Amino acid sequence: MKHILEKLFLSLTFILMTITAKAQDHRYDPPWNKPPESKVQFTVPGVDNVPDLYGDINNPQLVIFLGGNPFMLLDDLLAAFKKEHPQYQRIFVETLPPGILAKQIESGSLVIGNMRITLKPDIYIAGKGRIEETPQWFSRTEMFMKNRLSIMVQKGNPKNIKGLKDLGRNDVRVSMPNPKWEGIGNRIEDSYIKAGGESLKKMVMETKVKDSTTFLTQIHHRQSPMRILYDQSDAAPVWYTEVHYQKMIGNPVEEVEIPASENVVSQNVAGQLKKAPNAVAAKHFMNFLISPAAKAVYEKYGFITN
Repeated sequence: MKHILEKLFLSLTFILMTITAKAQDHRYDPPWNKPPESKVQFTVPGVDNVPDLYGDINNPQLVIFLGGNPFMLLDDLLAAFKKEHPQYQRIFVETLPPGILAKQIESGSLVIGNMRITLKPDIYIAGKGRIEETPQWFSRTEMFMKNRLSIMVQKGNPKNIKGLKDLGRNDVRVSMPNPKWEGIGNRIEDSYIKAGGESLKKMVMETKVKDSTTFLTQIHHRQSPMRILYDQSDAAPVWYTEVHYQKMIGNPVEEVEIPASENVVSQNVAGQLKKAPNAVAAKHFMNFLISPAAKAVYEKYGFITN
């Protein structure tokens, strides 16, 4: 009896240790960008990491609201901009979903956790469709790069996913951007229809949502990679650059390509706000976005520039 109890105790201890280890596994957590320089660095994975607030929030010389998908550009893009314009060193960027940023512009503030942000943007960057919804906001707009859709899967592709149709399978857990506030969600729905008709869209976006095999994200450029990396989802339709970036930083994901006949191409557009608090800096950044130096950064991270 004593021997059996000892074995049972060891087994329970092992199970508890495994659960605890899994619960505390933050090896893939953002922020994935390089943090700004500071004598005090205090980032606690899973608790305090704030990956979508980037740079200097105090007295910024330029404020950019960047719809989150191109977040990976920031390190190189801002370094190149500061090299050309060294007078701008305090730059603040939010990389939240474009729909949330639009609501922030309209309402004048945003609360994350216990922090309230009332900064006004100089530049708002989002998909072409989103920018065209509010032309009255802008004194100038520029289309500066494009993207396409892809499917992110775990390394080795254990579910043998070959295309969008497989996302309708009962055994495939899908991480899907919520179309309510992420424009990519609508574009992916268009691709579902191209790949498998309305029935595929309904399967992924209704049937599988109801049975919890489709998870609708609030901020897909963070949640979808993390769900793949932590084995919470099997497949995530994302922009190609998001798969490209996760592979660049060494995370164990793979890409399943979506053929051109089922794919869509997005256009990233920057708009300078008519009420930009830092109008001169905004003008300089708008010019920079369409410069050869900026184009080289886009191409490094897999964006389309032609």
